[in-house]
Amino acid sequence: MTTIVRDAVAGATAGATAGATAESRSAGAEIRRGELAAFLRSRRERITPEQVGLPRGRRRRTPGLRREEVAQLSTVGVTWYTWLEQGRDIHVSAQVLDAIARALLLDRSERTHLFALAAAIDPTPASECTGVPQSLQLMLEQLEPFPACVQNSRFDLLAYNRTYRLLMCDLDKVAPEDRNCLWLAFTHDEWRSSLVDRDETIRLMAAKFRAVMAEHVAEPAWKAMVKRLEDASPEFREIWARHEVVRPGDKIKVYRQSEVGIVRLAATSLWTGPQQGPKLLTYTPADAETHERLERLHALALAAEATEAAPAAV
Repeated sequence: MTTIVRDAVAGATAGATAGATAESRSAGAEIRRGELAAFLRSRRERITPEQVGLPRGRRRRTPGLRREEVAQLSTVGVTWYTWLEQGRDIHVSAQVLDAIARALLLDRSERTHLFALAAAIDPTPASECTGVPQSLQLMLEQLEPFPACVQNSRFDLLAYNRTYRLLMCDLDKVAPEDRNCLWLAFTHDEWRSSLVDRDETIRLMAAKFRAVMAEHVAEPAWKAMVKRLEDASPEFREIWARHEVVRPGDKIKVYRQSEVGIVRLAATSLWTGPQQGPKLLTYTPADAETHERLERLHALALAAEATEAAPAAV
């Protein structure tokens, strides 16, 4: 009898816990819908009809736009948009949120907030800012002659200093949309030739990318990156099909720089915010010979920069 009672109590406790968890999730979703409704109203009320090419009319009493005007601009039903502003429990597609964001003239921060409140994935993440604050760029420059860059979790290069610019190729000559370490490792001849242990390096890079992508598997920008690599590189297709995963680790990186020779570098990653998004990557010399070669590489970078700036100064 004791066992039966204990099992019954445990079952009741588990049921109560599950019920409390479900109730907590429901309450959280309701709060988020309320925040979304208030946010939409506040953005709608700040926009004048003239800003979106609509006539003001003589009897306008509503501050900003009317609900039906936002619905018209975003090609959404008036009733449906009204429910959205009322915090109703309705499904919101990413495409509709995108249209509403455009109709309400949301900037990048506001757009990100909108999708977060709606618990949806932004279909246009590639439009996010690809630069870094001036303070971070200054920090990169202060690290010279050591190479350093800012990289996001998708391996996009957001910024770099002069030494890093020339470490594997002249990055300033690479189109901004191609400044991605994974893309360059599989498609750029000069970048590839700088990798001393290329086969192992690109295999580990693809495995790291797959591990990180688990958190972004449904995001268009990540899927587009994989599709682009698969189309451009049979080598990537073969490696990607293995489904290998590996987490980042510390390792001496060895590069063959075309001007100064072999450099051996210890890499350090510093996250630039509370979440694991962009990170500051610094490369310090693993030996005295590399240190001397980095100083020579930095001098070459300064000379190249001076040569490029000379015509503008005339």
